Amino acid sequence: MEPITAIAIAGVGLVAKGALESAGEEAGRAGWGGGERLLTRLRARFRGDAEAEAALGRVQRAPEDEQARETLQRMLLTHLTRDPDFAAEVRELVREAGQVERLGGQVNAVSIKNAQVFNEKVEIKGSWNIL
Repeated sequence: MEPITAIAIAGVGLVAKGALESAGEEAGRAGWGGGERLLTRLRARFRGDAEAEAALGRVQRAPEDEQARETLQRMLLTHLTRDPDFAAEVRELVREAGQVERLGGQVNAVSIKNAQVFNEKVEIKGSWNIL
């Protein structure tokens, strides 16, 4: 089972990806169906939690804003930690959308950007630059 932090990172990545694709009128692309279900589920879960609702809204308005993504990630992680059933549901939605490649917990590097990963092996495939 992948670490709960990886699920939170991938979930936020999906929300940001969906916002970017919607802005570019590409929301119908493969993979966003799961992202739309995740977004709907997060809205329902966050209802009544003003801070979490605001964090979700900020990422939808400015998906490239790292601070907004980090805030949403903390909010999501808090909710995932509190409710194992919700965590399992989000894990499945993320998996459906293709953000987690396999049970080993590999996460798309585009999703994690500057996130810190603890206690897990990190594999990087393909060309990349360190700036």
